[in-house]
Amino acid sequence: MKQTFQTSPALPATPPPLRRQRDYRLLWAARTISVTGSEVSKVAVPLTAVTLLTASPSQMGLLTAAASLPALLFGLQAGAVADRLSRHRPLMIACELVACAAAATVPLAWLLGVLSIPWLVAVALLIGTATVVFKSANFSYVAGTVAPSQRVEAMAGFQACHSLASVAGPGLAGVLVQLLTAPLAVLAEAVSFLVSGLLLRSMRTEERNEPAPSRGMRREIAEGLRAVLTDPALRALLAAGVTINFFAMAYTAVHMLYMLNTLSIPKALIGALIALSGAGGLLGAWLTARLTKRFGENRILLVTVLFFPAEILTVGLLGGPLWWKLTALSATGLMTGGIVVAFATCLGAITLRETPPELRGRVNATMSFATQGVLALGGLAGGVAADHVGLRPVILLCAAGIALAALWIWASPLRPPASRGPYRGRVSLPDPQPQTVAHLMATRRHLWP
Repeated sequence: MKQTFQTSPALPATPPPLRRQRDYRLLWAARTISVTGSEVSKVAVPLTAVTLLTASPSQMGLLTAAASLPALLFGLQAGAVADRLSRHRPLMIACELVACAAAATVPLAWLLGVLSIPWLVAVALLIGTATVVFKSANFSYVAGTVAPSQRVEAMAGFQACHSLASVAGPGLAGVLVQLLTAPLAVLAEAVSFLVSGLLLRSMRTEERNEPAPSRGMRREIAEGLRAVLTDPALRALLAAGVTINFFAMAYTAVHMLYMLNTLSIPKALIGALIALSGAGGLLGAWLTARLTKRFGENRILLVTVLFFPAEILTVGLLGGPLWWKLTALSATGLMTGGIVVAFATCLGAITLRETPPELRGRVNATMSFATQGVLALGGLAGGVAADHVGLRPVILLCAAGIALAALWIWASPLRPPASRGPYRGRVSLPDPQPQTVAHLMATRRHLWP
């Protein structure tokens, strides 16, 4: 299947830097605002459930699971739908508006006295579904509207917006909860979705795709699965992503208890350590866009995956006075924030490069389905294992498990053969439409955010 895009002979042969492209700035701003609103909601919604609705532990677990459940229920179908579309931006705008309306019902229901745990769960499911569909459309949209030479930089920019939101969101949530109460703070998420939709609506670049005719949802989903499992590079990326996310979530399930009870880290400083990780992500995004131009996405991916276990291993082995523990955790948290963003950026760029244009939505959905779906299993495994063997052994086991991801990457075709000599440049497959897209303008510690 062939993709075509609207082009203009008046445009320069070399695309301008992304920061000078109006539509890319709008898309980046839309994502940053939307993700920041979601970070506020991650604090405000649980506080609403606990403080106002006296939610039980099982209800809190259900509320937490509701946010990720849509990825398992609708992720693969969303990818197939995205590949059928000739234009993705209208669907993206619709998703933001639906999420806006859903979030706005929380403060409204509270003011009317009808807010309940089932209401919050329903809102989480609806917003989660809109997010899954949005991400599937957005992946294909970026691929079709950013020049191939600028895709790594674009991916790094989007990873930076997540890091920025992780730094600003929790602090903003705390202020809003104090000023407005928790339910009204959720209104910030509704406003962020609305602003994001308006920014997307103001973009000017027209997308022109020629999707293949529908051959049935099951067959199209199967094609996406087959594309990932039969391509050695995509298969390695999928296996590494699943491995990292499983053990990262197992670590997440127990690390707060370990930090408080074993390492005796003050509660007030845990938030600061999390913010440092977000700051590291911003630095990582800035460096990745520059380093890939010299070394290529493959080389950066191969190096960064080796450092994934560093922070968890440090936490598991750490001891001594408080000042030393804080120093070590600050340094490894800052480093890991940058490593995660660099790895995720290159993973996304390589996935775009290796995937046929007509399968991008389904391949992205397959990746998201597997890497996000494994989070629940990892969290459950980490909690159960800690009950039986203790916190420290589980943390050390998670560090060893994440290290296995390097085997998937280094044993794949992403590693250049030794016979080729020193690795000096990019390893890239030719883009299927290098000339037609070259002129166009526009556009959480787990992978595949």
